[in-house]
Amino acid sequence: MLSRMPSRAMLALTLLLPCLLTACVTSPVPIPQNLKAETDDLTMVADWAIRMADDHGKEDVLVVFDIDNTLLAMEQGLGSDQWYYWQKDLDNAEPCSPQLVSNRFAVQGAVFYASAMRTTQPDAAKQVRRIQDDGIATIAVTSRGTDYRLPTFRELRRNDISFWPTAIPPQRGWPETFVPEAGSRPALYEDGVFLTAGQHKGLMLKALLEKSGGEWPSIIVMADDKAENLAAVMETFTGTGTWIHAWRYTREDENVAAFNAAEAAQQWDALRPALEIIEEVLGPDNYSLPEKSLPADCTP
Repeated sequence: MLSRMPSRAMLALTLLLPCLLTACVTSPVPIPQNLKAETDDLTMVADWAIRMADDHGKEDVLVVFDIDNTLLAMEQGLGSDQWYYWQKDLDNAEPCSPQLVSNRFAVQGAVFYASAMRTTQPDAAKQVRRIQDDGIATIAVTSRGTDYRLPTFRELRRNDISFWPTAIPPQRGWPETFVPEAGSRPALYEDGVFLTAGQHKGLMLKALLEKSGGEWPSIIVMADDKAENLAAVMETFTGTGTWIHAWRYTREDENVAAFNAAEAAQQWDALRPALEIIEEVLGPDNYSLPEKSLPADCTP
């Protein structure tokens, strides 16, 4: 049964703990179990990860962060996670809509190239570093595809977030893309960031640990804004001896709910001519815009 705790970080726990974080420090070390929680403050995730490392050993804890709407968020609706899912739903429901782009992946890549990102909270980088400074293995697992590699690392670096110093081996990753076990599309692990190309995060994380070849952690502390990703990881690791402490990050929920599709469509109409000029003059090395087109059975 879930219990709600009234605080700014609104926890929802699947088990009753005798104490939380630094409280009751003299109590016996609790036996690890799966945990579901939610928070709008990454400080809570960092505090919990450090507490688990203190209780169970740093070598037995792995911290996993999502990127979009967990660590970083777009400065505008266009190109955001919520824009992508709006386009995906629109493609299924109204394939002849004038607001539908002909290739949402290509458009999002172009917007990633052109747009900056902000941290979801002012001290996001600080909270990641707190975990890293404690000597805890920390990585990012994102649904972004390999085509988005350059803007992803650019924005992480610009916002002072780096995962390679505390990445699981190999710290610098593998030089080439690979299709993970149980996967169907190429993925890339580089400098502690795993670009999974929208594949099942539980299976992808398991495949990464297997390919890495090291000792599996006893506890994975994972922060992600999407409950389905956390559920996928928890389901995948059930029975493996690795417990999942799944934290759903809620800070961006209001921005996601307030997404304005019409405004995003106007933003794309205004931005596209400039991107076309850049592509024409400098070449399609960083992005390749799709032709403006509708399905053949749509009436112009």
